[in-house]
Amino acid sequence: MRTLLNEWRHFRKHQELFWLTLPGIAYKLIFAYLPMFGIIVAFKNYRFDKGILGSDWVGFANFRYFFVSDIAWRITRNTVLYGVSYFVIGTVCAVAFAIMLNEVRRRWIKVYQTSMFLPYFLSWVLVSYIVYAFLDHGNGLLNRTIAQFGGEEIKWYQEAGVWPYILNIVQLWKGIGFSTLIYYAAIVGIDTEYYEAARIDGASKLQMARHITVPLLTPMVVILMIMAIGNLFRGDFGLHYFIPNNSGFTYPATDIIDTYVYRALRDLGDIGMSAAVGLYQSVVGFVLIIGANYAIRKINADHSLW
Repeated sequence: MRTLLNEWRHFRKHQELFWLTLPGIAYKLIFAYLPMFGIIVAFKNYRFDKGILGSDWVGFANFRYFFVSDIAWRITRNTVLYGVSYFVIGTVCAVAFAIMLNEVRRRWIKVYQTSMFLPYFLSWVLVSYIVYAFLDHGNGLLNRTIAQFGGEEIKWYQEAGVWPYILNIVQLWKGIGFSTLIYYAAIVGIDTEYYEAARIDGASKLQMARHITVPLLTPMVVILMIMAIGNLFRGDFGLHYFIPNNSGFTYPATDIIDTYVYRALRDLGDIGMSAAVGLYQSVVGFVLIIGANYAIRKINADHSLW
């Protein structure tokens, strides 16, 4: 009874903040929790004429159909490896750019921030046209440059081996501005007395970045790493579908779980199997983020999310 009374007093004291959370709670309830009823589609042979409840139960047949194919290993491998590479390369470059941005004169800071942040707001459809202007076999800028130097033109959209590099470059170009601003905001919040003391001791800019900035950014990096681990199984559909132009030649190197589910729905119309793959993706992602947070908490509880 005393606990309930204390909770009520806490609510009365901060009721304005609680009321402000209602839109967010309603959004999550409507778009995240209520649709979870559709999970049962993964265990049914879904038919439009029978609906979700009327369709026949098939147990784990949809999962079995997916896992016995060689596609399951390929798209799982691609999704995880791309997720790891995007995070590692993006984090290293974002921290480096944030440190350099902190050394820019204040009157120029807005120019650099805007120029770096602008690509983040471009849609993947628009970015795909920009990439196509470089990689088009006949009139692409890269092939024209290669031809001028006497080289042999490359059919980029028919060569799977080059796409891990292309996708990493495009992802870095589009997302580096947002990541840089996150780390730059963290650097701005660092107490300047640390740098003043290091400067008095004769430390160089590189030494201050290595021994002050990077260690103090570690909690931010760890939090983003936990979130990235949770999203390892949730790839960027727009990047992997539009940038390779959905070319079948590039599937071995560009296909991920999200693009496979989309094609399964569009081409095969297999809703049950698509739902099963989506559920597999969500469950593994949930387990990964719980496991990553548990491991981080064991190492340093201050760096964990909860």
